[in-house]
Amino acid sequence: MSRRLPRRALSLCVLLAAVAGPPLRATSVAHAHADPGRPHAERTAAGLVQESATARLRTDGSLSDVVGLSTTDIWAVGQQDVWEAWQNRSVLTHWDGAAWTEAGIRNDPSGAGHLRSVAAVSPRDIWAVGDGHDGLPYVVRGDGSVFDRVSVPQFGTGDWLGGVAAVPGRVVAVGARGREPLIATAGAKGWSIAKIKGKGKGTLYGVAVTEKGDGWAVGDDESGPLIMRATGGTWKHVAAPEVEGGYLRDVYLDGPRKAVAVGGVYHGEGDISPLVLEWNGKRWSRAAVPGGRAELYGVTGDGKGHFWISGFDPAHPGAAYLLRGDGRKWKVVRGEASPRPRTVRLQAVTHVGDLTLAVGHVVDERDRYTDVVERFQPGATPSGDAAGAGSVGGPDATGSRGRAPAEK
Repeated sequence: MSRRLPRRALSLCVLLAAVAGPPLRATSVAHAHADPGRPHAERTAAGLVQESATARLRTDGSLSDVVGLSTTDIWAVGQQDVWEAWQNRSVLTHWDGAAWTEAGIRNDPSGAGHLRSVAAVSPRDIWAVGDGHDGLPYVVRGDGSVFDRVSVPQFGTGDWLGGVAAVPGRVVAVGARGREPLIATAGAKGWSIAKIKGKGKGTLYGVAVTEKGDGWAVGDDESGPLIMRATGGTWKHVAAPEVEGGYLRDVYLDGPRKAVAVGGVYHGEGDISPLVLEWNGKRWSRAAVPGGRAELYGVTGDGKGHFWISGFDPAHPGAAYLLRGDGRKWKVVRGEASPRPRTVRLQAVTHVGDLTLAVGHVVDERDRYTDVVERFQPGATPSGDAAGAGSVGGPDATGSRGRAPAEK
């Protein structure tokens, strides 16, 4: 799951995108975007097929997070009109194997400005969190066809949500209350704010939980990585490796003895190196990552010890960037660069079946945003259910689709 950029390196565009706007009324179902054809794709020696596409959001759209239940049941969230301060609006869109369809949030005239995170318990139990135009955190629940805002009386003005995780009988949303970490949990008895042992300063951006109430939440305390662990529903601080300037944006839980958290190390404006931490059942340690500078946003896995990380490589800003590995060794998977100037940021990634699908945005030379969907699958010839179709280089881009990645 993706999270907002470190506040120390906050850019103007991200700042504007985070600002709430005036009331907007959402409809229950918006536009369905049919796939007009099958994009061209190539296969590398490593056997990965890449297809670049878009969910075709409206003006200046960006996708922040994605979750997949199957290759034909994928949900993504984000925002549109990212440059329109006070008027940006949320995006909740679904891939059914043939088209992306935007869904609205009914019975809420205030509306959401930016949905930052999405989680799925089942095809009929979907959750998302983000910012409301009324200044309150925004929580959404839907059954796959209709969505409603969930009232959480425990939230107040100034609270912020960056991540959500959901399992049968339990939903956990994380963020910040002032300068302190915030963890909100919903169960059979409704919502409650978790009491954190040893609570201090910090913001949480990513969370992963199990049905038993165990899990991890990650972020930063303004000086280094912040990690919290839940055991039986009780949250407490856990020692993280000392990384000055380090921060974490997402975490994936792959059993009691395996978890991966990702983020970066801030060295100065525009100077961020990747940070990957691994849990071995006893302690967190820093993993070696290939390459130099890179920003990591989201992490996912297949539940079998294989992981994928999405992000941005400033040395190759025009190419899609992923890491994949087994928690011990990581390899770079990179898409082909566009002939036109652009910046590709993959904010989140999900893995279902043999499909790895990452979402984010492209910014062109005129600072126009276009949402982007990058799909990677091994071996097979691309099928007609490619995740959308269209150029990923901006509204007037002419680059080819289905670029083959380079792996290092």
